[in-house]
Amino acid sequence: MGFIKELKEEFEIIKERDPALKSPMEVLLYPSFRVMLSYRRAHKHYLKGHFFRARYISQKAARKTGIEIHPGAVIGKGFFIDHGTGVIIGETSIIGDNVTLYQGVTLGGTGKETGKRHPTLEDNVMVSAGAKIIGSFTVGENSKIGAGSVVIEEVPPNCTVVGVPGRIVKRNNVKIPRSDMDQCNLPDPVQEDINVLQRENSELCNRIIDMEKEIKALKQEVEKN
Repeated sequence: MGFIKELKEEFEIIKERDPALKSPMEVLLYPSFRVMLSYRRAHKHYLKGHFFRARYISQKAARKTGIEIHPGAVIGKGFFIDHGTGVIIGETSIIGDNVTLYQGVTLGGTGKETGKRHPTLEDNVMVSAGAKIIGSFTVGENSKIGAGSVVIEEVPPNCTVVGVPGRIVKRNNVKIPRSDMDQCNLPDPVQEDINVLQRENSELCNRIIDMEKEIKALKQEVEKN
C-alpha cells in the first residue's frame, strides 16, 4: 500500500471519528497515524523473526507518541486511537476491524498466563478512556467498554460494560454509529444499586410504621377491655 493511499484511508477513518479534524494534512500530526505506520513496519519484522528490530521500531514509536503497541499484536482494518497517550497493546492482542480506543486504554495480561495472554477485540468494539481489559478472553463485536472500567472476563457481542470490575449493563447493542461514540451517557450500575437499596429501605420503613400503628391500636383495644 502506497503512502498516499494510506494517508487517504487514515484521513477517512479519523474524519469519521474525530470532529476536530479539518484537513487531510492534519492526519500527519495524529499520534494514531504515526504509530500505526511504525507498527506495520515492526509487525513485518516480527513475523520474519527479527524480534529485536521489531521491538526497536515499536519502542522508538512509543517514546514519540506515548502509544505502545507490541509488534506481535494483530490489528485489523479501520483501527483508530483517539488522542492515544498511555495506550498499551500487548503482544498476543488481536484487534478486529473498525475498533476504536481512547487514551489510557490497556490491553494487557494477568502475568499468570503463557501463550495467548492478551485480549481479543472483535469488530466494531469501542473502548473508552482509561479502561483496562486484562486477560486472554474475547470482547464480542459491537460491544462498548465504559471509561475507567476494568474488564477481567469474557464480554458477549453487542454489550455495554462499565465499572470496576466491569459489569454488563446493557445487551443487544446495534453496531455503534461513528457519529455516536458517546463515552459518558452510559448506565451506572452503582447508582442503580443505590436506587434499589433506597426503594427497599423506604418500603421497609413504611412497613415498620404500619406495624407500629397496628401494635398501638392493639394496645388501645386491650386497655379498653
